[in-house]
Amino acid sequence: MRIDVLSAIPEIMESPLNESIVKRAQDKKLVKIYVHDLKDYATGKYRQIDDKPFGGGAGMVLKPEPFFRCIEKLISERNYDEIIYLTPQGTKYTQKSANRLSLAKNLMILCGHYKGIDQRVIDKFVTREISIGDYVITGGELAAAVVIDSIVRLIPGVLGNSESALTDSFQTESVFDAPVYTRPADYKGLKVPEVLLSGNHAEIAKWRTDIGKRKYINRNRRNKKL
Repeated sequence: MRIDVLSAIPEIMESPLNESIVKRAQDKKLVKIYVHDLKDYATGKYRQIDDKPFGGGAGMVLKPEPFFRCIEKLISERNYDEIIYLTPQGTKYTQKSANRLSLAKNLMILCGHYKGIDQRVIDKFVTREISIGDYVITGGELAAAVVIDSIVRLIPGVLGNSESALTDSFQTESVFDAPVYTRPADYKGLKVPEVLLSGNHAEIAKWRTDIGKRKYINRNRRNKKL
């Protein structure tokens, strides 16, 4: 898989893409991730990538020219399964979204900043708009890191245990992961549930499923109160 990220502030991506599982995937050559600095595609003495919005209003808007130059260069070199724009009005991102995107060969992610990007970029190139949640963050870079991490860990061979991704929360509908424990079995009077020490794998599986369903139901109840 190849993932190209277009960013106004690419430095934000450095740590998330060069640590832990995402770094491991790149080291194994299971994924190639390229972060493109929009300033490299800007012109003029100051390489300006933003400007004031037409019609007035607060904030700045990322200009179309750097996006067009970068995207046109990339799509001339390969076909992209999706060109994704991370935006509050996008479709809510879910585990099903991650599962589907993990099957792609080439993905491009556009990171907004300030008040967003010129609409002409979206109209011309974007195939899918995604939101990671109903809240405001400074720019699309952190959202891109979330999406990339969720996709990359699903690529076969990335995780040490191939079942780890399959048993994560949200992979099974209406069930969260059950609580997990490790040694010692009794720590300062806080004990591990007896069923986990029983060796009865059928009972353990049932306990985990029941607890996971209960956590899912309780989460939904809490969300309704917010």
